[in-house]
Amino acid sequence: MRIANLVKKAKKGNKEALLQLIMLQKEDYYKLAYTYMGNNHDAMDVMEDMIVCLYENIHQLKKENSFYSWSKTILVNNCKSLLKSQQKLLLVEEWNEYKESEKEYASTINSIHNKDQKMDIQQLLTTLNEHQAEAIRLKYFHDLDYQSISDMTNVSVGTVKSRIFHGLKKLKIQYGGKIYE
Repeated sequence: MRIANLVKKAKKGNKEALLQLIMLQKEDYYKLAYTYMGNNHDAMDVMEDMIVCLYENIHQLKKENSFYSWSKTILVNNCKSLLKSQQKLLLVEEWNEYKESEKEYASTINSIHNKDQKMDIQQLLTTLNEHQAEAIRLKYFHDLDYQSISDMTNVSVGTVKSRIFHGLKKLKIQYGGKIYE
């Protein structure tokens, strides 16, 4: 209920209410931005752009309870726009450099064991197509439900499920796991 009231105030132009809404989820916004951008500077830039966009467009939000999915969709779109404008490709070597230099990275990325060796999930995801990797990151790194991922990526829930299923299946096959159908 508190969130809906803050959204109503923000829609009436109350900047403090909007700031409170953003601060309630600031870590989630940062982790999401960092997942796409790969570095602190760009993550903070897209978050700033998101805040401006939210302020300018909050009057368009129809359902107060949808504020966070709406704002995260805007953030993802800002990330994609910046990446496209920079024509930035993060290679595995660059990603590993970021991993070593950014302390925040260590807390947001998990690793797995495969045949007694730790393998970096980010490295594993580079073997998938970008849509499958994106869906898996959003689902498992950010614990988003299928509908939220669908809204953020502008595809159907079925497409999201398919991307995750086929991406995980590909990973299992590539890394010696068994597929049970």
